[in-house]
Amino acid sequence: MAEQNIYRTYNFKLDLGGGAVSYFTKVGELEVDIETIDFREGGAGPAVRKLAGRVSYNNIELKWGLTESTEMWDWLMDAVKGNVSRKNVSIMLMDNDGKSELTRYSLDSAWPCSWKGAQLDALSNEVAIETLCLAHEGLTRA
Repeated sequence: MAEQNIYRTYNFKLDLGGGAVSYFTKVGELEVDIETIDFREGGAGPAVRKLAGRVSYNNIELKWGLTESTEMWDWLMDAVKGNVSRKNVSIMLMDNDGKSELTRYSLDSAWPCSWKGAQLDALSNEVAIETLCLAHEGLTRA
């Protein structure tokens, strides 16, 4: 078996559709869940078979440092007004120097479904972090 490199979690970027690359501090876990359906065949004795059911994908949480950019806010507000704009979003894992793409996860028909503003604290010196969750309808890896 050939030696394989293990990818690092800290070097990634996102394409929010249309080639606009954005940088985030954190992207939540990607999950795929296949529902299992118990099925007992007639005459098969006590054995219960497991059949594949519906597939579901979790919402993806994005975190970033607050800036003057309103791109994410505007996308969310369009959804709030009933104008859901779906985008094909790509999460690209980069090599250690940040120049080459190692792998890409693509979220199909993603749209913002929730937002949390930055926690403000006059006694803190931390970066103001906003959070946006994206709902999507499919996940592929390239």
